[in-house]
Amino acid sequence: METQITELFQLQIYTDKGMFIGEVEDVVIDVDSKKIESLVVSKVNDQLFELKNFKGLKIPYRIISAIDDIVLIRHLPGAFAGGNGGEEE
Repeated sequence: METQITELFQLQIYTDKGMFIGEVEDVVIDVDSKKIESLVVSKVNDQLFELKNFKGLKIPYRIISAIDDIVLIRHLPGAFAGGNGGEEE
């Protein structure tokens, strides 16, 4: 998966189950290993997260499945409070 970092900004982030998470605001880079560590999320879907005392959201790069017109991440059951993305529990 190779792309320019600047191309990531403002891409929408979805889980592989179609749940909207937010948009890429920034990229955290591990300078020593020269790799992306995580994506910082803005415009977070307020139906999925309790925003009281919200400090921000970072998506670890290791859970990213694909990047193209959107960022696709693995759906992690129980990771997103307040919504189930239309799934039956």
